[in-house]
Amino acid sequence: RGPTQLSAAAMALPVFMFAVGIIGNIIAIAALSGSKQGRKSSAFFALVCGLAITDLLGTCLASPITIATYLDKNVLHDRHLCEFHSFLLLFFGVAGLSIICAMSAERYLAICCPYTYQRWGIGPHFARKCLFCIYLSNIIFCCLPVMGMTESMSQPSKTWCFINWMAHEPLSAAYSFLYASVSFLLILMTIVLNFAVCGTLLIMHRRKIQRPVTRGSPRAHWTALSSGVEAQMMTVLVVTSMVVLGCSAPLVVRNISREDNSHADLKAIRIAAVNAILDPWIYILLRRTLFSKIRRLSKRVYSVKSSQRTFHYQTNTHDLPTLYMLWSRFSSRISQYFAPFIFPSILNSLPVPAAEKYPHSMTLPPPCFTVGMVPGFLQM
Repeated sequence: RGPTQLSAAAMALPVFMFAVGIIGNIIAIAALSGSKQGRKSSAFFALVCGLAITDLLGTCLASPITIATYLDKNVLHDRHLCEFHSFLLLFFGVAGLSIICAMSAERYLAICCPYTYQRWGIGPHFARKCLFCIYLSNIIFCCLPVMGMTESMSQPSKTWCFINWMAHEPLSAAYSFLYASVSFLLILMTIVLNFAVCGTLLIMHRRKIQRPVTRGSPRAHWTALSSGVEAQMMTVLVVTSMVVLGCSAPLVVRNISREDNSHADLKAIRIAAVNAILDPWIYILLRRTLFSKIRRLSKRVYSVKSSQRTFHYQTNTHDLPTLYMLWSRFSSRISQYFAPFIFPSILNSLPVPAAEKYPHSMTLPPPCFTVGMVPGFLQM
């Protein structure tokens, strides 16, 4: 294949990632805009909106430069453009992790420390202040390479610029280690807070199950509703932790290891870019309406399978007396024509049917426990 075909084939992946990132974040923002007014007044809602807007801006600003490098390899030879591209990758990488960590901290305070949550007055206004502090601190932190603390350089693939994490100068090495440490701490805090919330929700759910509840009472309705909230909340937190760990950890490991492997570096930065693509789909796919549909479908499928198992059990059990009666008639007729001593012990050796030993066991089907999914807590 010619150079043009090779360039088009190599450009297909960044173009695809750019398109999916734009579409996903726009759908997420549209879904958030259509949420109920009551949900828009929460701090978590404001943080989710901030994350969607941040991911959308990062995709719109950084991806076109990367796509342009496949059309012209000399694009990043401009030092100012290279420093700007490096700043974009640094800023949106750590800003996304900071917002996700803030979301986990908000859930932790709301579930595990409700009195502190109320005393601090955490709401949408508080969340917007938090977003402003995240943006400002990360802009200052990611501008340090431009200020001379380290240098940004075009990587060997000539498609992206980043800090020189192989530099041996003390100041450059210190910034590279500092950036990796901040990213690692944000990932670690996110995972720890999410699993702390999940553990608290499980303990609350266990205590709630142990309390006797009258069926059909308002308390029973609230118990079922809160169980759905807990289930979807845990699902969102666990999936978010997995995405953050899987997408951000490779770049942190590459930064800390300081090994000279340009192919592994390119893979790590591409995997880190997937984080901005997957984030909005977590909140799109785990909306309350879709979660409820999945719940109803799973209950329907499980009930059909359960009824089939019950019918198969009852059919097999009721067939045992019928087979015994047929065998008795068959053997009695044969004994009329053949000598009685030929079959002296067949009837005595036949097992007694369960219907005769335990007549009550034929009237009740086997126990069947139905486990269904529960509705969620985000209506976006």
